[in-house]
Amino acid sequence: MKVAVVGATGMVGEVMLKVLAERNFPITELVLVASERSVGKKMAYKDKEYTVVGLAEAVASKPDIAIFSAGGDTSLEWAPKFAAVGSTVIDNSSAWRMDPTKKLIVPEINANQLTKEDKIIANPNCSTIQLVLVLAPLHKKYKMKRVVISTYQSVSGTGLKAVQQLENEIAGVQGEMAYNYPISRNAIPHCDVFLENGYTKEEMKLAREPQKIFDDRTFSVTATAVRIPTSGGHSESVNVEFENDFDLAEVRKLLSESSGVIVQDNPDTNTYPMPIYAHDKDDVFVGRIRRDETQRNTLNMWIVADNLRKGAATNAVQIGEYLVANGLV
Repeated sequence: MKVAVVGATGMVGEVMLKVLAERNFPITELVLVASERSVGKKMAYKDKEYTVVGLAEAVASKPDIAIFSAGGDTSLEWAPKFAAVGSTVIDNSSAWRMDPTKKLIVPEINANQLTKEDKIIANPNCSTIQLVLVLAPLHKKYKMKRVVISTYQSVSGTGLKAVQQLENEIAGVQGEMAYNYPISRNAIPHCDVFLENGYTKEEMKLAREPQKIFDDRTFSVTATAVRIPTSGGHSESVNVEFENDFDLAEVRKLLSESSGVIVQDNPDTNTYPMPIYAHDKDDVFVGRIRRDETQRNTLNMWIVADNLRKGAATNAVQIGEYLVANGLV
């Protein structure tokens, strides 16, 4: 199994390599790929040193699987070139997510949609992944009508420059700014670029991607995405209106039995999800589960996950695992 990691030198790329090693992904040959400025750089994987190569060289090597985490423009240009030589691309950018000819996959929910013909597979937005993993068993049981979500997203979702900005501000050091404003001791209601409708691209991803993942347009999602001064881990306040009523004990049971979801919900012991506990873990954590007392059939929850792992790298690797296990590559 020849595997290429495109964007290997970036934040998500480095986590990708860590996850591939931890999960002992069946790699017989590894190709580490990055932009021209990183070609020739040495990187370690499982105590072996590799030299980073460029995209053209990587395409020529015809990997079985190419996992992309190199930005949308790179994906749009190069994913079809890999697909043309027979590689299966798992893309972490937003480039292909809403393309009607490409599948948007969270393995626990819809990996069974995948076939050998799917040569470019989209990985959802990090905030979407943790949201839909929790919503999936509840939607199946009670049928969602409307979801209202506010996110509290870490600076790692923006990238290394933003992490450095936060660290500089905490240390009192003047440095390069990833945001228009200071992020330390602040909350910025602005993730990604603003669109004509007044929402940001991040908010519209949260509105549209769940419908595609569930293959269901009968429910709606509205979102407000906020950047907060945590270095890793995204949190979400989620309000869900269902068509059918629910029992809170049954909700907790459904969630606790869901693959990839851990319930942390005990007000008596101040037990609830927090980014500090989700760090470096692959699970999605849910707590503060309670009935909305202002509206029928409506539930409030708090959802937290490591955005670089299940929100990006781990989900992509799990897609790869499904492809291998089912003989689709």
